[in-house]
Amino acid sequence: MKLSVCIDAVYMGKSLDEAIKGVKAAGLNAVEFWTWEDKELSLLEASRKEGLEIAAFCTGFISLVEAEKREEYLESLKETIRTAKRLGCSRIISQTGAEISISRKEQHRNLADGLRACAPCLEENGITLVVEPLNIRVDHAGYYLYSSDEAAEIMKEVGSPNVKMLFDIYHQQITEGDLIRRIKKYIPYIGHFHAAGNPGRHELYRSEINYKTIFEAIRETGYDGYVGLEYFPEDEVQKGLEFAKQVLL
Repeated sequence: MKLSVCIDAVYMGKSLDEAIKGVKAAGLNAVEFWTWEDKELSLLEASRKEGLEIAAFCTGFISLVEAEKREEYLESLKETIRTAKRLGCSRIISQTGAEISISRKEQHRNLADGLRACAPCLEENGITLVVEPLNIRVDHAGYYLYSSDEAAEIMKEVGSPNVKMLFDIYHQQITEGDLIRRIKKYIPYIGHFHAAGNPGRHELYRSEINYKTIFEAIRETGYDGYVGLEYFPEDEVQKGLEFAKQVLL
């Protein structure tokens, strides 16, 4: 297991250069971010040559539950894949879009069909797309996919090793809890983790979640990918990163 730092959250308001230097100063070597279009890609390339890993970043925010937007999503995905290959990144993050005024059964089918359409391009390029459930009780009212249970069903339906779930520990604690059982059950379908304290979405030590126990449970599954720190610091940034290193590493 490895830590990556979501610089758009942890270093919100800082320049890309400041964020990269901060991550390195903390003794970490992997970053992730939300949007790539606004990033200085040449700086990320140069930093990668100096040992920085690009763990993940997002594709375009285009609805997957609206069948009529599928081609637009696929074109955006292809562009994101090109950027990912340029940055040596093998994992990209997707949201599903907001719930719309058709049945959830139909939206579920649209989402699964859309991801199935993405699979050949992902497999051809060696890129994994991780689809993220988000909580709708606190942060993302109206979002379609909030349950890891439904996400796992969709991954089974899609049936591609290059389409998986992003299990955000913060979001799933709010939505459904029972974290360790779900992580162990769904680990074959999980391609990335996010972590933040709950309530508040701050440092991991500001939390009702026992992250030491959670990380031990993830490690026991054999997962060897990234856990992305995606929180908004209340304290000095290095303090939160140091704590995360202690409980994970």
